[in-house]
Amino acid sequence: MTEYEELDATFKKMLMDTMRDRAPFWSLLGMELTDARKGWATVRLPFAEKLLQPLGVAHGGAIFSAADSAVAMALLGLVERDEVITTVEMKINYLMPFSGGEITAEAVIVHKGSRTALGDVTVRNGQGAMIAKAVATYMIIRNDKAPRW
Repeated sequence: MTEYEELDATFKKMLMDTMRDRAPFWSLLGMELTDARKGWATVRLPFAEKLLQPLGVAHGGAIFSAADSAVAMALLGLVERDEVITTVEMKINYLMPFSGGEITAEAVIVHKGSRTALGDVTVRNGQGAMIAKAVATYMIIRNDKAPRW
């Protein structure tokens, strides 16, 4: 990923530590931020029984969560510290079931304006097969009380 600029080392460490240690939803699912740059990120989700739906494969919501989270992490490197981001809309196509191993959601920000951003996500299994494709729109909100990463 040489085409995406590295994050400031201090910010990247803080982001990685925060998502590992202080993100309850991520912990619940077992998600891990594996890398992030300005406009690009990857999130890993290992398969676990807690992700199952009644037919024995991971619930689509778990895959969706990894994809959505990857877009957020890619976008955080592009917004100002006094801006917060939130998902406005996301569309996902599921191509294969997730029933073992792990998946990786790789997101790129394809457009960032002053108020919205568009992220493109490819979700692959451990063998590299594409299991889902998603597009997400995020809102960027200036907030003087935003958390300072």
